[in-house]
Amino acid sequence: MRHFILILLLMFFSNAKAMASDTFTLVSHCPPSFELIKVANQPSVCHLVNLYQFYDSVQNRGVGGLHTSLPKHRDGFTPQQIDLGRYLFFDPLLSKDGSLSCASCHQPDKGFSDGLDRSIGITGEKVARSAPSLWNVAFLDKLFWDGRATTLEQQAQGPLFSPVEMGNTPDHLLLSLVNNKVYERLFVEAFPKQIKLTLAQVYRALAAFQSTLISLNSRYDHYAQGYHKALSKKEIAGLNIFRSFVARCAECHQPPLFTNNQIAVIGSPDPKGMPFDIGAQKTYQDLGVSTEKAQKLRGGFKVPTLRNIVKTAPYMHSGRYEKLRDVVKFYNDGRGNSVPKNEKLLLHWHIWEPNLTDEELDLIVTFLGTLTDESLMPQIPKKSPSGLAIVDKSYQINRVSQKTK
Repeated sequence: MRHFILILLLMFFSNAKAMASDTFTLVSHCPPSFELIKVANQPSVCHLVNLYQFYDSVQNRGVGGLHTSLPKHRDGFTPQQIDLGRYLFFDPLLSKDGSLSCASCHQPDKGFSDGLDRSIGITGEKVARSAPSLWNVAFLDKLFWDGRATTLEQQAQGPLFSPVEMGNTPDHLLLSLVNNKVYERLFVEAFPKQIKLTLAQVYRALAAFQSTLISLNSRYDHYAQGYHKALSKKEIAGLNIFRSFVARCAECHQPPLFTNNQIAVIGSPDPKGMPFDIGAQKTYQDLGVSTEKAQKLRGGFKVPTLRNIVKTAPYMHSGRYEKLRDVVKFYNDGRGNSVPKNEKLLLHWHIWEPNLTDEELDLIVTFLGTLTDESLMPQIPKKSPSGLAIVDKSYQINRVSQKTK
């Protein structure tokens, strides 16, 4: 009898602990800078609101024009889908062994990059390229350094199922979520009209969350929208050099996103000891374009955004440059200065010899510091629906040190 009572007590406390741990609920309001819009006979959805929507740059705006409109973007997700995506993004359950989350390589305090030259995956080995920032990905239709994905849903599947990144499989990921009672309930909240949990819902939720990572309220933006005291004289001088026909920075890093979302062959160096990275050439080969057309993009990579750039060192697809000053100097050192001798690349015509002075290089770097804006930083969950520990910012450092021991 005493044994039976003990079992009942253990069951009670176990159930109480489980109920206490399942305190997760999805919000019904939009993130800051998003407006909840009611659609007839449909759930209310979140739409982005920003000052650039009042700009019209259909006509010729010149190089680096400040009053420039934004391209089309992804929004229209429900608050619940966005919040579910937030939990998924930070939950290590999405990896094969529960050791990696999306946030492991896209850490909020590092501009949604990871501070490494090349990211470290589930095997403990470095992958081929650095982790790009996720700020403003809602505006992009070319994702990954080589542009091989065209939607956020497609992009999410890359790291999830890469054997050297998160190492999961579609079947294992789905089974992990279906067997988790908390996620089972949260997916019903986010997708009430769908009968069962699907991988398409996982991808959509991750896309919904990433679409809210908006950075458009920097000191540069205040200046562009008419408050000229937002920048110092040196910062304004740096901006004018940046968008000049001499430096030509703004021809690829176009305001206000500070990327033109195109592939460019610039001849940036590969990681030391690594073979030449053909970049977007493989993307176009996989699309079945002619060998001649694909060859033109050999060594080509997506033009990255410069938003929050001071947070995302080291730089380039290879992470070869620790400091922004070194990156600017690379462009100033002359066309093809880092191209291997056995490679003949079709370098972008904007890459040339601007012959900027040291002072001008420093002024560009000074200006780039004005592009920092983390005012819409999402809240990091304190715990995950899976019960696994939220990966903290020391994670990658620990993995590097363990690998090198």
